[in-house]
Amino acid sequence: MEPARLEAFTDGVVAIIITIMVLEIRVPHGADLAALQADIPVLIAYVLSYVNVGIFWNNHHHMLHVTERVDGKVLWANLALLFWLSLVPFVIRWIDESGFTPLPTAAYGVVLACAGFSYNILQRTIIAVNGSDSRLAVALGDDRKGRMSLILYLSAIALAFVRPWMAIVAYVTVAVMWLVPDSRIESLVKKMKEPL
Repeated sequence: MEPARLEAFTDGVVAIIITIMVLEIRVPHGADLAALQADIPVLIAYVLSYVNVGIFWNNHHHMLHVTERVDGKVLWANLALLFWLSLVPFVIRWIDESGFTPLPTAAYGVVLACAGFSYNILQRTIIAVNGSDSRLAVALGDDRKGRMSLILYLSAIALAFVRPWMAIVAYVTVAVMWLVPDSRIESLVKKMKEPL
């Protein structure tokens, strides 16, 4: 099976997730900056979440460009990733309702960690279908960046119960690490487009 349909489905789901996130933001009850001040925490959570969902989508897009075929296992692995990403609007709403308190801040990390773990499973499943010498396998190598992200997410979950702001710093750190698409795959995509 070609990966184009999987990519199109994922694009649609991610677009819905982003739309739901923005619809969950409450409009301030006033027309001045003071009215907006109360909503700054949820706006920060929205920006961070938008960036995180965008990072997953961007890297997913690049990953599928070096993928030759997918099977049923890949489809299910992709659905697992989308499940965790679909919970992002829920945790943002929880943070909005209760602030950056320990449990909602930790839950945000759980969702991101599970999405990261699911993304890793999706990569491994694609490699299993396409072979250990596939373009994706060669591009990923040992995937230190992916492992480091999961370690930071897990650390942030624990930190949320000590100092929630430290967990937010860890979430931002992971986002900054991935803000530029995965250069390993990006360079492979560029090579594929070069004429022979």
